[in-house]
Amino acid sequence: AWDQPRRAITAGDKIMVSPDGDITVTNDGATILSKMDVEHQIAKLMVQLSKSQDDEIGDGTTGVVVLAGALLEQAEVLLERGIHPIRIADGYENAARVAVEHLDKIAEDFPVDKANTEPLIETALTTLGSKIVNRCGRKFAEMAVDAILSVADLERKDVSFDLIKIECKTGGRLEDSQLVKGVIIDKTMSHSQMPKEKSTDCDSALIPLL
Repeated sequence: AWDQPRRAITAGDKIMVSPDGDITVTNDGATILSKMDVEHQIAKLMVQLSKSQDDEIGDGTTGVVVLAGALLEQAEVLLERGIHPIRIADGYENAARVAVEHLDKIAEDFPVDKANTEPLIETALTTLGSKIVNRCGRKFAEMAVDAILSVADLERKDVSFDLIKIECKTGGRLEDSQLVKGVIIDKTMSHSQMPKEKSTDCDSALIPLL
């Protein structure tokens, strides 16, 4: 968790003010699009496209919107020539198939080794370069890699992101963020005289569910 007003605004950042007066400072494409009030159906599809990219990959949100916009621009030219929309869609599907086949040919293996996480950390640093946490990029990259490797099924090459939760708290600094391997219970003290010291002697605990 962090306090946004403490962050220095850089040249690439955008300041957005909501109708309620809430201020957001970011240069992340998905965040910018999600804050925009769009009514056009195609524009809404662009916002959904960016969100899907962010949910699935976590990076490249601006790139997919730019690429989709370029494809739509070329499609408009083809429509003006009298080409049927279905033919245009089929052509794009064939082009996507050829592109994926070529990517498979030139792709290089990226082995994942828990004993050597530096390549993964460098990859995470690249994706965090355009995020608000970039000034603490190394710390957050290490936390992200550690969190992923903690829940990843390396044999199936699968990661369940449902097992990772981000809990935000108002106040503090970016440097105060930490990875907790366990369960966080957000509970206030029921009595002012309850001890607030952190105990490390507890081997197990029972949590009643009501």
